[in-house]
Amino acid sequence: MKSLSSYRNVLLMITSISIATLLASCGNKVRLQSDSSWRIKTGEHPFSLQLIQQPGHKAVTIADGKTSGLYFVTDSGPQVLLAQKKILQNDDTLFSALYASSDYRQATVTIHKISKDILTINLAVVPSKGILKTGITLRSYPDEHYYGLMERTVDGDQRKNWDPNTQANLDLRGQKLTMLVKPTLGIYEPFYVSSYGYGLFIHGTRPGNYDMAATDTNRIKILFEGNDLSFSVIAGPTMMNTISHFSTLAGKPVLPPKWTFRPFRWRDEHVNRKTFYDGTPNHAPYNSEVVEDILMTRAFDIPVGVYWVDRPWASGTKGYGNMNWDRARFPDIRGMIRWLNKNDKQFLVWIAPWVCDSLLTEATEKNYLMPYPEDASGEVHYPNPWLIDFTNPAAATWWGQKLKTHLIDPGVAGFKMDRSEEMIRTLDSLRVHHGEYTRNIRNDYPRLYMKAAYDIMKKTRGDDFLLMPRAAYSGSQQYGGFWGGDISAGEYGLRTALIAVQRCSFMDFPFWGSDIGGYWKKPLSHNNVARWLAFGAFTPIMEVGPLDNRAPWDMPYSPSYDTTLIAIYRTYSKIHDALKDYSYTMAQKAHEEGIPIVRPLVLAFPEDTAAVNRYDEYMYGDNILVGIIWKNDQYSFDMYLPEGQWTDYWTGKQYSGKQIVSVDCPEYKIPIFFTADNKLQLPDPNKLYNESLRRARQVPDLRKLQAQEFPK
Repeated sequence: MKSLSSYRNVLLMITSISIATLLASCGNKVRLQSDSSWRIKTGEHPFSLQLIQQPGHKAVTIADGKTSGLYFVTDSGPQVLLAQKKILQNDDTLFSALYASSDYRQATVTIHKISKDILTINLAVVPSKGILKTGITLRSYPDEHYYGLMERTVDGDQRKNWDPNTQANLDLRGQKLTMLVKPTLGIYEPFYVSSYGYGLFIHGTRPGNYDMAATDTNRIKILFEGNDLSFSVIAGPTMMNTISHFSTLAGKPVLPPKWTFRPFRWRDEHVNRKTFYDGTPNHAPYNSEVVEDILMTRAFDIPVGVYWVDRPWASGTKGYGNMNWDRARFPDIRGMIRWLNKNDKQFLVWIAPWVCDSLLTEATEKNYLMPYPEDASGEVHYPNPWLIDFTNPAAATWWGQKLKTHLIDPGVAGFKMDRSEEMIRTLDSLRVHHGEYTRNIRNDYPRLYMKAAYDIMKKTRGDDFLLMPRAAYSGSQQYGGFWGGDISAGEYGLRTALIAVQRCSFMDFPFWGSDIGGYWKKPLSHNNVARWLAFGAFTPIMEVGPLDNRAPWDMPYSPSYDTTLIAIYRTYSKIHDALKDYSYTMAQKAHEEGIPIVRPLVLAFPEDTAAVNRYDEYMYGDNILVGIIWKNDQYSFDMYLPEGQWTDYWTGKQYSGKQIVSVDCPEYKIPIFFTADNKLQLPDPNKLYNESLRRARQVPDLRKLQAQEFPK
């Protein structure tokens, strides 16, 4: 067999927007109609395809003579499509043709118009036996940049993301990645958007690989497991247009309730202590750490709209067990939730796609579990815990009813949904309920898990709930928001979060937050937590914690009562809370139009070449430009102002764009600028910080606060 490099050019050209598309074809001649963004041209020897937007723009090319545009892989190696055998007549397609392959199979290529801006291309080969993978090769241009695909800074071991030796960039150019959800930064999506104004989305859930001009700087190589391939090409002309069009294809992001955009507070492990942090005896009827957080934030006038409890919260295995509340930790859960609601706070709780203990026994008897390999004797011994098979509608409904009984009925308003990207046996020998192999549903499992929770929440609470997992794949954005997994503490952890929220914007996951201060229990840094609080205020979900299960008034360093950090916490919580109506308006735009809330500069200002490589600034909605300081002990920031007129939030000074402004940034301050048409009415930040510092210096009397709230 000839090598792929022996075949001549195979072109897929994608430029800006035109208004023509193929209605019928004879060979490579086309007839056009002016109701689409695309003009299509096909060729052969081997197969080639041109999707042309506006003339005069640079082209993105699939196959350039050394590789094939569409191909498949067998044990004998890559196989290409050669001579076109005939055009197939089909009223349902724009184009359909039969090709001979290099290993004497028959390959059918069809093109469907999904909408004015979206074409879907399908490759099917018969006989399909022995086909391992199918692929696409695209030409990459030196000045072309790519965004999306994953939440991570780099793929692989997640610790690389906060390794100081890892180079950070939003641009995927030069990276390789495996399209397979992995813990714990687990948002992946087989969609990227090019700076040339098009997007490419792979349909399905099977694992795949992307080589984004890493091996060969002139080519993108995409290869997915399976014996067929379906992908969509999405028109721009801008990246923002492309993401908006893609939103209709993947499923529009859900519109969460407005309270989602209020500050959250949480700890990783709640202990019901006999005393509060200052030694005051606890006689409150609820968990002492929950009570302490509420009383202290109220005393400081720190807004908290959502409180969530992480694992362990139940008795039994993994602090989750049979979903029965641990009465030692939470003596009166219904009363506590009523108390939180009375104080204008929603309550969320951690869950997993597991069952344990007696629920595991029940699920095993009902055959509701994900498949597990047999042992040598032919027996299956499920671990405790083990995963629910959400491809089984009965299993999903059964599990949802357990959530309702134990959690939703007592008043839980949402779930932090953990661990769905773990424990699945990615094998081609185990089949789930609907017949697919476990390997092929690994990517879709987080969505199935999320949908099962969504269905029961929607049925019982209408639209007044929030789901917030850490793992996701295509379609998950229809069901909730997300948090950025178990990111390390420290400056490079903050950098990881900064990259992640912007990567998610390119993938149409607009509602995102991070564990402020990081999750992994490394020594906490006052300066890093301060900077992370400021960053969190300008993400859609501001969730303060876990802080090594501590609080700013009880930090694991000296002085543990961190007056300045309390003031910074109050300042940015106040700002975030003041933005809730604005954030909700931007959320409506994300839901209706696919326009993200956090907008990287390269997305918001695509014509500005100075914006391409700046990842430490972004637009928060239509009117706010922020600079994020992620390095420790950095107290000035060179802020790039794009085209337009800008007003400094801290000073009121006005600037023209297309320049760099040096901003003085003590630890309580990050650069914040407003557009000329800004109508937001936010508190004076200098007065706010000074007031916060004054209040922080007045140590609350917990004995008195408790007596007022819970008189004996």
